[in-house]
Amino acid sequence: MEVKIGVQHAPREIVLESGQSAEDVERAVADALGGTSKLLSLTDDKGRKVLVPADRIAYVEIGEPTVRRVGFGAL
Repeated sequence: MEVKIGVQHAPREIVLESGQSAEDVERAVADALGGTSKLLSLTDDKGRKVLVPADRIAYVEIGEPTVRRVGFGAL
């Protein structure tokens, strides 16, 4: 699923494809914004960790799971 994170005072957003469920991502964001954790920690499809300071998060957009199409066909 695609996750976009807006960071304060940064011109670009962080975009990553994550294998985590929407509920897991939402729970991690809620923990970071609620003060339980000082960092938002997410893992992308390649196993890399993305860490964002909780006090710098402007917004988080959780997208739908992406379906990868293979082959030729009508669009």
